Amino acid sequence: MFKVKSVGALLFIGMIGGSVSAQDLGVIGSSPYEFITEDWMKPFAGDGFTWGGTSGIYVESADRIFVLQRGETELPDPLPSEYTNFAGSLGWNVLRGRGRVWQNCIYIIDSDGNLLEVWDQWDHLFTGTDGPGPHRIRISPYDPEKRVWVIDETGHIIYVFSNDGNHLLMTLGEKNIPGTDETHYAQPQDVAFLPDGKFLIADGLRNTRIVVRDVDGSYISEFGEAGDAPHQFGSVHSLAFGPDERLYALDRDNLNIKVFQQKENRNSASYPSYDYVTTWGDLGMPLDITVSDNGAWVTDLNPPKIVQFNLDGSRKYTWNLPVEGPDFWIEMHSVSVDENGNLYGTDNQAGRPQKMVPRPDSDAELIVGRPYVPQ
Repeated sequence: MFKVKSVGALLFIGMIGGSVSAQDLGVIGSSPYEFITEDWMKPFAGDGFTWGGTSGIYVESADRIFVLQRGETELPDPLPSEYTNFAGSLGWNVLRGRGRVWQNCIYIIDSDGNLLEVWDQWDHLFTGTDGPGPHRIRISPYDPEKRVWVIDETGHIIYVFSNDGNHLLMTLGEKNIPGTDETHYAQPQDVAFLPDGKFLIADGLRNTRIVVRDVDGSYISEFGEAGDAPHQFGSVHSLAFGPDERLYALDRDNLNIKVFQQKENRNSASYPSYDYVTTWGDLGMPLDITVSDNGAWVTDLNPPKIVQFNLDGSRKYTWNLPVEGPDFWIEMHSVSVDENGNLYGTDNQAGRPQKMVPRPDSDAELIVGRPYVPQ
């Protein structure tokens, strides 16, 4: 079990609140979006290949959307007649590597699905990986250089690239060497950014902790405790910040969201430090969370769906993703929103990105909000 630490500038004080149990599941209804999958992006892979497990997506702008995939999928020859343009149309689940070839792991598109760049110069970082590999792709909203962060869970490492992809600027962790100390990780999952340049790492599946680091990447502190109590982690799969300096930590394995409250002034020597507040439960298997100024949206499984919470933890709305037809999902592993309200998701098992556009008659309050950015 990983023990709580109070080190450096962060103190963790557990269980000052309680969990939200036996929640009202709110309204369950139809999708506020229409899918445009068939008219959107086409595969760019060479002959005999298609998308791989698509694990991450980040909208920098409608003209520049970063997509992270776990290699590409080699197709059978001859190609079965049921194949459309992605491995899932063959009934394949590519999560565990079926047909995987480590190529074209990072690419950039625009909101119309046009391919802009392929960062194949960095494929060598993932080649030979015995496992899922890259997990999330992020950019700090405070970074004028818009550096690109890639979290590689199997390699136990985080890479930071220049926005043009020409330079690897920083690595955190030691490739293929898991650990629980100040310089190693064990299956890290995500990263979240503070206005002063500090950042938090969701570390993650094996360490069940959140690590706080300074702007230069140096270690500050960490918190987290393994277990199945409301304040404890089975995993830390995704992170998001929300209003009132709250931190939302998605626990995939305990099937809930932990909410923490920042308790120090930003000018304090002990900033940042968090108190546990509460837990939002009753989820099937949550995978990603985005928090706006007035709500939170969680991608969930069993069945695949999006669950919307009010910021008091009550359920507002849930809509199921299609599980058959041309727009079907196995899982929405990551999600991101552009300035026009369009929603982009990646399927880690069926193997493709998809775009969803708000229906003209949709209730605006149900549309996934842009991520909250503290000022």
